[in-house]
Amino acid sequence: MTILPIILAGGQGTRMQSALPKVLHPIAGKAMIQYVLDAVADVTDEKPIVVVGHGADKVRDAVSERAMTAVQQQQLGTADAVEAARALAQGKGNLVLVAYSDMPCLRADTIHRICELQQQNASAFSMLTTIQEDSHGFGRILRNADGSVAAIVEEAQATAEQLLIKECNVGLYCFDADWLWESLPKIKLSPKGEYYLTDLVEIANQENRSVQALILTDIEEALGVNTRVHLSEAEAVIRRRINLQWMSRGVTMIDPQTTYISPEVQIERDVTIYPNCWIEGKTLIQTGSSIGPFVLISNCSIGKNAMLQTTAVRNTIIPENEVRIGGL
Repeated sequence: MTILPIILAGGQGTRMQSALPKVLHPIAGKAMIQYVLDAVADVTDEKPIVVVGHGADKVRDAVSERAMTAVQQQQLGTADAVEAARALAQGKGNLVLVAYSDMPCLRADTIHRICELQQQNASAFSMLTTIQEDSHGFGRILRNADGSVAAIVEEAQATAEQLLIKECNVGLYCFDADWLWESLPKIKLSPKGEYYLTDLVEIANQENRSVQALILTDIEEALGVNTRVHLSEAEAVIRRRINLQWMSRGVTMIDPQTTYISPEVQIERDVTIYPNCWIEGKTLIQTGSSIGPFVLISNCSIGKNAMLQTTAVRNTIIPENEVRIGGL
């Protein structure tokens, strides 16, 4: 089956208190939306549709050739955002994957699993949920007797009893494409003046079409970035993943908690990185080199068995066996 991704990136992100569109805020040196594009690209070869709105031109420039873009003219809710992609999307996939651009910690494996669940069932759609003590404002999941999803109750509308439910909606969906495009016009305007994608659960149940849910075990993946605090939390998750990756490939880190490495950096095995180092850009560090403590490297090639301490190097080549201590 062909999977067409639609990535929603049109929100204003007012809680970020920034002139920069939320999805372009960097995490470990890379724009938030790029992590979502990377994860989706590992699941399907279909070029995604990014739905833009606030800061449309900046977001369009940032995704460049990686995605098509559709414009949500007014902020009328998540269902309206998906509807904005209709002209580009119809006829291009058996399944439609809908993801949010402010979830940079979501792994490709999880996206693959939700698509696989939909492929295995004759459901209207499949969705991702999580069990967590702190709801973070997510809607609560109500289940039918057979385990399918009966409803998603938004926190503001939930009863006291429903607020005790720990299963929450994450915001990742895989739809039967034909059903999605037929059902979107059936969504009614909410009291807030928006069209909610989650209302499709009720429509599916009314039509005796099931909605399946996959429970996410790693709740870090469900982190949505709405504030600068959330941004720092996502940064910590991504940085830890990057550092674990390099250590598993033979890089020694004396203190991973104070080691900052951006995603495009390349490091060969038997490199040792000491505390308080920041390594970014298109940097290559070759085998045997010793980096740190207190080193900043940006867009450099570091030769074999080089040693750098208490220095900053940018846009340069450090020959093998060179020792550089101090200086900018």
